[in-house]
Parts: sequence; structure tokens; C-alpha cells
Amino acid sequence: MLGITGSIAAYKACYLIRLLIKKGAEVQVVITPAGKEFITPVTLSALTHKPVVSEFFSGRDGSWNSHVDLGLWADAMVVAPATASTIGKMANGVADNMLVTTYLSMKAPVFVAPAMDLDMYAHPSTQDNLQKLRGYGNIIIEPATGELASKLEGKGRMQEPEEIVKQLELHFAETEGNLRGKTIMITTGPTYERIDPVRFIGNYSSGKMGMALANECVGRGAKVVLISGPASVQPYFPMFRYIKVESAEEMYEAAMQCFDEVDATISVAAVADFTPEAVSDQKIKRKGEMTLKLKPTKDIAAALGERKRNAEVQGKILVGFALETNDEEHNAVEKLEHKNLDFIVLNSLNEKGSGFQYDTNKVTIISSKERLEFPLKQKTEVAADIVNYLSKLLKNG
Repeated sequence: MLGITGSIAAYKACYLIRLLIKKGAEVQVVITPAGKEFITPVTLSALTHKPVVSEFFSGRDGSWNSHVDLGLWADAMVVAPATASTIGKMANGVADNMLVTTYLSMKAPVFVAPAMDLDMYAHPSTQDNLQKLRGYGNIIIEPATGELASKLEGKGRMQEPEEIVKQLELHFAETEGNLRGKTIMITTGPTYERIDPVRFIGNYSSGKMGMALANECVGRGAKVVLISGPASVQPYFPMFRYIKVESAEEMYEAAMQCFDEVDATISVAAVADFTPEAVSDQKIKRKGEMTLKLKPTKDIAAALGERKRNAEVQGKILVGFALETNDEEHNAVEKLEHKNLDFIVLNSLNEKGSGFQYDTNKVTIISSKERLEFPLKQKTEVAADIVNYLSKLLKNG
């Protein structure tokens, strides 16, 4: 249920509706009479494919809109934009329009996104009303902050539609997700092994697969400990812990430190296999040839697998990744057994559109009991397949 009030920010409701529908939501709009001065019901109805509810009576034939039925129908109500006037009415039970009567009958959680100038937002009466709404169990989506809000539209401007949708997603993840109560550690991105202050050894990993997995787990209600090398992308959802590292050694230390706290670990990071034996503290000048001596880095997944054998931390799920160019399945199975993994995700650089930097991937999940091959998909969809498999193991465990 999307409630729209008489604010200049009402136009943002169109973007909000589109985002919600794109996420699979069914949207019903209820708008105040003042709201119709800023955006037409025809526009809103075209987006939602539902008649917009505004008045108590929908015609002169006695038909009427039931605020009680609307309150029972919705899984969530969002009032965006919410003016100072509507917030005051909601807080004090002034049921003089369809939106407020629907709110008072609402059985689902209610999210309120204030939209007004800073002086109105900061006024004690507005803050008192917002505090009342919080006390009633409503969720206040705070106005946008930062340089853009300060310079262009004022600090009381309505939060962006993308952020509103994100807060809704987090709410449903925390209340309905199948990974609620679970803590999952994910390592992602490349590692950079320094040669000198300006040069390093690295790889082409973007971190996209790991970020997709982190977002999928949070979207199902898990607390995610994300340990990331210098990835080119950032997570969509806020993480329970977000640890940024650079080198394989730093990632190893962070993973070993956090492992005992988590229920499962997905080791998807493209950790460098070798690191320079000596690192110069000054830029190395170009003077003829240079010989670089490398030493092996610590195998993080293998170290976690060994720790998993410890009686004190038994029952943890450990997932590995294998990016191969030859003898793919043989090498993956060998890693599965050697590193004491519960399952391994195999992907190959020989598959077009699969591997580093692509938005797609083609994987095979291999465990000691089965082998599941999936077609080329978006990495977000691949993440869902992997987390589906992980969820079954966590549930059975």
C-alpha cells in the first residue's frame, strides 16, 4: 500500500512504484486530495494497473472503498511522501481522509518517509509527532542527508526511492528470510600483493560474484561478514561486518579471526597464489631487467577446512570456488576433498561469458554426494542457486 500526500516530492512516487513492481510487488495507491494536485491518479493507475483510491465513496451509486479491507490486504504500507500535516494526522488519529483511515486500519508494518523543508522537519511539533509514530511501531525512513540534500533540495527532502525499497527489502528479509539467525562469512574480490609503493601483483577479479552472494544472503535475513579485497563493486545491502583488506595475508588473518563466529563460509575471493618475497619501500626504478622472487601465500580455504575439523567448531559449512582452465572437474573434486569443503562451485575460464569481470557466470555445484550443473546466468541468479543449496545444508545441519 503506497500512500501519497500533497508534497512536491509526489513525483518520486512514480519511480518508487516502478522499483517496487520491478522487485515483484503488487502496489495499490491511496492518495490524499492534496496529493492529486501534484500528480494525477491516471498516471499512478497506469503504473500500478489498479484504480487509485482517494475518496471514501467511489461513485454516486453507493459504492465505497473499504479502508478495513485495504488494511487487511497489504503486507506493508509506505507513506511517501509524508507531509507534516499527514504525519500530524496519523500521530493523533485525525481520520479525515482515506489515507489516514487506511493507516488506522492497517495490520501490516507502516513505513513513513517525511518530505518537507528543514524548518518544518526540525519543528518540535513535527518531531513530537514522528516520535509518537515510532512509539506506535511505525518505521520512519529518515530524510536524505549529505551534500546533495544540503545544497540542492534541503535536508528535509524525502529519502530516495531506491533507499526506501532497500529498507523494505531488509524488513522482509529480517522477518521472512530463510537464513534468519544465521551468520555467513564471505570472502570476495582480488588480493593485491605489493612489489613497491606503486606496483603490485593481482588478477582480474571484480568481486561481482562475491558481492552478489553477500546481497543474496542479506536478502534472506542472514548476518553477513564480508571480507573484501580491492573489488570494483560495492554491496547493495549494509553488511553486518564489512572488512576491507588488500593482501592475501590480511584476508587470511581476517578470515581466521571471524571463522568461529559464523555458521557458514563462502570462500569466493580470487586470492593471489604468490606474493613477492621482498617488498621495496621505495619505487623501483626502471634500470634494465628485474627479477622478482615470489613465495606462496597461505591457502585460506584449506586453513579454514583444517580448522573445521577441530571439535570446537564442528558443524560449520564451508564452501569453496574453483576457477579452472583445464581438467576442471578433476581439479575441483581434488580441492573439495583436500580442503575439507562441504561443496565447491566450479566455473571455467573456457566458458564464454563466465569468470572474471562478467555480469554472468556458468557454474557447477559439486559435493561428495551430487553434481548440479547450471546454464549461463546473471551472477545475481547464480548467487540465488548457490544460496539455495547452502540453505538446505544449513537447515539439515
